[in-house]
Formats: sequence, C-alpha cells, structure tokens
Amino acid sequence: MNLPKTDTSLFQRLRFILVETSHPGNIGAAARAVKNMGFSELVLVNPRFEDALQHPEAVALASGAQDILDKARIVSTIEEALQGCEYVAAVSARLREFSPPVITPRHFAGDMVQRQPAQIALIFGNERYGLPNEIVMNCHVLINIPANPVYSSLNLAQAIQLLAYECRMAFDTDVPVASNIGFQGQMASAEEIDGMYRHLEQALVAIQFLDPDNPKKLMPRLKRMLARAELEAEEVNILRGIARKILDVKKN
Repeated sequence: MNLPKTDTSLFQRLRFILVETSHPGNIGAAARAVKNMGFSELVLVNPRFEDALQHPEAVALASGAQDILDKARIVSTIEEALQGCEYVAAVSARLREFSPPVITPRHFAGDMVQRQPAQIALIFGNERYGLPNEIVMNCHVLINIPANPVYSSLNLAQAIQLLAYECRMAFDTDVPVASNIGFQGQMASAEEIDGMYRHLEQALVAIQFLDPDNPKKLMPRLKRMLARAELEAEEVNILRGIARKILDVKKN
C-alpha cells in the first residue's frame, strides 16, 4: 500500500480527538494506532493528568510513534479541538435518545474518502464515562462499532485502531458512495453550525416558541433533525438569516 501524496487525501484531512483521557498508556497506544495506518494529527482535550504527552507510560506505549506525540496538541475545550473541521463524528458504544444519525465505521470511512477537501474530526471519549451528550448532539454522525451486545466496550486505542484501519482501507480501495444529491456546496464547519444553533435559539426565545426556563428537549430535537441534513455553509447562512430577521422584527 502506498501512502497518498496529495494534501487532499484522507490521511491529511482526518483529525483524531481524545476527550479527557484518563490513562497515559492509552495516549501512547493511540499515537501508535494513528501512525500505523498513516495518519498523523492527534489532539487531546483536557487529559486528566499532567504532562500527558511526555508521561513515561505514554512514551513507552507509543513504541516508535514519538513523532505523533511530539506534534500532538493539548487544548482546553472541544471548540478549540474542532477549529477548522467541517465534518465531525463521535465514536461511542452507547446510543443516545438525541443523537445524530448512527453509522458503522465502514460507512463512515467510505463516505469520508469522497468528501474532499473537507477537514474531518473523529472524537473519542473518556475510558470510563465516554462522551458527554452535549458533544455527541453537535456532531454530524455517531459511529457505533458493531460488537458483542453483552460486552461492546472497546479499549480506547483499539477503537482508534479500528477506525483508522477502516479509513485506510477505504482510501486504498476508493469505495464510491452513492448520493441522491446533485450539486454539493462547501460543508459548514463545526464553528459555523454551533454559531447557527445559538443564533436560532435566540430567535426561538424571542418569538416565545422556546421557553428558556422550560426548554424541554426542543434544541436537542432540532439538532438531531438538522444533523441529518449535513448542512452546507450557504444553508447555515440561510438559517442564520432567518434568525436575524426574526430578531430584527421583534426588536422593532
């Protein structure tokens, strides 16, 4: 298998994000899994111990992937970790009531190969608690790895290895993905979508469609519905334009 030579390949567009990792060994093993499959970008959000990238156990389990640790970044918020990303996927064994569409690793990998030149993020949660609902709800898809239903929780590094492998195989075979959409514009970034949701929420409060003191599950349901649409940047701008007009009318 030859490594890709262009900056638009999935190898340069895929970012692995680890949220509040508890065990330094898992960070080293994650770096090794990422490098094994030809990827390189690793970001840690609030690891639960100091010197996460220099911890002896992390270095030991990286086993030849020290360059991945050296280039990895540590940030304090998921928003920082997602900067520049246009498509975001959460990985979890636990299904949620209000989640984006649920897909398999193979489906995700085949789809991502076709999404050039979108920057893509894969988010993995804490070893014990997984990912918080707020992060999952704001993703485009939730990846659920098919496993033994009575014991479906994979080790963090195993899950990363599996996703990285599927993405490499999809790139090598260049699996075509059917689409029922003609022209496709630039996908909206994670920051653009997050801003749109905040703007839309303000407008719904202004017209008293949403009670901020008793919001129930309106926003999670809207996020789940819109996640299925895989919004483009222009579509996000349209929704923000509607929200802006609502707020202007209410102000006057």
